[in-house]
Amino acid sequence: MKWTLEVIAVPVSDVARAKEFYSEGLGFVVDHDVEPGGGARLVQLTPPGSGCSIVLGEGITDMPPGSLRGVQLVVADLRAARAELVERGVEVSEIQLLGDPAGPRPPKEGESLDNVGFVSFADPDGNTWGVQQISARADS
Repeated sequence: MKWTLEVIAVPVSDVARAKEFYSEGLGFVVDHDVEPGGGARLVQLTPPGSGCSIVLGEGITDMPPGSLRGVQLVVADLRAARAELVERGVEVSEIQLLGDPAGPRPPKEGESLDNVGFVSFADPDGNTWGVQQISARADS
């Protein structure tokens, strides 16, 4: 059986501010921005090339704003992705290599980032995200 992850609810305090961050800051595509009534607003956005979207809105989750942790994006070129985030004004960490017995460390010049290179950032509410480089995957 094939299982797909389609939508992740992101707990935010200000839907308009979060929409701007995810669409303008991160370049996510706005799929829907609807007001179904009663003062509710739902915004669905998708990272470029992803099959999974995020949804922002009030009352869509009982998680407090800023409590989301551990969501990870994957890119083929982490250096280019980090540069794009910086250019868009996103505060993003320096690249770190994970998996070294001594702990996380900056990469050495020319060192491969595949599977072990990461950066992180937070949205305006403090929800934290990771970005990992994976340029090729084994066939499943």
